[in-house]
Amino acid sequence: MPRVMLPPLAALALLLAISPAAAETETDRLSQQVAETERAFAATMAERDHAAFVTFLSDEAVFFSGDSSLRGKQQVADTWKAYFDEPDAPFSWEPQKVEVLDSGTLALSTGPVRNSSGELFAYFTSIWRLEENGEWKIIFDKGNRACEEPETGS
Repeated sequence: MPRVMLPPLAALALLLAISPAAAETETDRLSQQVAETERAFAATMAERDHAAFVTFLSDEAVFFSGDSSLRGKQQVADTWKAYFDEPDAPFSWEPQKVEVLDSGTLALSTGPVRNSSGELFAYFTSIWRLEENGEWKIIFDKGNRACEEPETGS
């Protein structure tokens, strides 16, 4: 093999080795961004700030509520207002796992939901979309009751 070919081949090999790492780093960065957004969203409940809560909602948000769904920012905001009326938050949540599409445009976050005593009672799953202005907005949200842990025999 001619000696002149080694540097371009080495450069190509290095480029191929770095590309997946760079993509992974970008995905990791976006995942962290979504996790921070989810935490800020959850903080609106803890801080009893309904107006701030509404700023995280996409105009076309869909929140599942029992057997029905709330459609659109206004309906979600109006229905969730009741959760902000009391001085203490009725529940809290935090992201446990976040995955972002390679395109960087959609993300899924999921984690535990705890009652005001800190007891686990549900898990949430949310889908976030990166808007043109660079902000993540929630487009889907669904909670599921936590299963009781099986008793262990002695």
